[in-house]
Amino acid sequence: MSWNLQSQLDELKAQDLWRELRVLDSAQGPVIESEGRSFINFSSNDYLGLSAAPELKAALIEGVERHGAGSGASRLVCGTQRPHMELEAALAAFKGTDAALSFSSGFAVPMGTLPALLSAGDTLIVDKLSHACLVDAARLSGATIRVFPHNHLGKLERLLQTAQGRVLVVTESIFSMDGDAAPLREIVELKERYGAWLMVDEAHAVGVLGPQGRGLAAELGLEKRIELQMGTFSKALGLSGGYLAASRQVIDLLINRARSFIYSTAPLPSLAHAARIALSLIQGPEGDQRRAILQQHLARFQQALPLPFPTRSAILPWIVGDEKTALDLSARLRQEGFLIPAIRYPTVARGSARLRITLSAAHEPAQVQALLVALQLTASSPAHRAAVVCH
Repeated sequence: MSWNLQSQLDELKAQDLWRELRVLDSAQGPVIESEGRSFINFSSNDYLGLSAAPELKAALIEGVERHGAGSGASRLVCGTQRPHMELEAALAAFKGTDAALSFSSGFAVPMGTLPALLSAGDTLIVDKLSHACLVDAARLSGATIRVFPHNHLGKLERLLQTAQGRVLVVTESIFSMDGDAAPLREIVELKERYGAWLMVDEAHAVGVLGPQGRGLAAELGLEKRIELQMGTFSKALGLSGGYLAASRQVIDLLINRARSFIYSTAPLPSLAHAARIALSLIQGPEGDQRRAILQQHLARFQQALPLPFPTRSAILPWIVGDEKTALDLSARLRQEGFLIPAIRYPTVARGSARLRITLSAAHEPAQVQALLVALQLTASSPAHRAAVVCH
């Protein structure tokens, strides 16, 4: 069979699923530079605006000066540098667990964790809208995979009743494409009733929700009842990397069996140093102030353009249906000076293409207001009304 890659590329273009890299000529922030133009950026996951915080820039520089530019190898090969250990101790205290382990990316966390903990004969029960990293890791584990409709507690309970072996329920606390919350308290009660474990991805909740920005689990007082809490440094913490917070036994097992940890060069020690500073920032007055600004932006947005459901997350989906409509709307807003990419299949289901608008504490009120005006004008256009009716 020939490798006809061009036909695959042509098919992507024909289905309005073509993607290409966009070159930025500036740092990430509320305003970015690309192709000689400035755009107000409503596409970033930098929810608290920390990626440009002077404290984190200084922490990265200090980390390089103290610990060098690179890690040298896997942490099991030539030793673990102290910043990684200090970060993990801070993470465990932050998430209310015995221990924590950091990974090179958020994607790497479940890719190492799920195959290390489960195998053939076990059962993974996954929310249908869980992130791709959770789905791919579930497949890699070899466990039997069962999927329940998004946030459908009745179906989840029926799957728990028939599950075999060790049983793990997997969900996000705040879902990355819709910005809605899992019914976390009810899920915890169900998994306890049937003797299962629970893994919660708090990537889009940490920094934004809960006391000291500790996430939805902390807001609901459920930290001690969730066996596996994963998250990233790449969203509200403004950096990159991922972590799992869990019992000491789980973390010790991962150190010995998680392939994405064992066979990856350790994250930069300067990054670990900066992540610990970021954790300190979001737990203090600076974090409280930034969360308050973010919630003010969100309240202004929801008052002007009501959403299908109330949310306190920074993710605001404008679902338009087909891929071409989403691309056209994104292009129209780009002409007006706003960066809001179209999100399409396979990131979301076919027929649910959208603009994924994300707010940041770094946005100025005038920038949020400018977007609202642009969205209201776009939504009132005949082309958009026709697209919505068709959907």
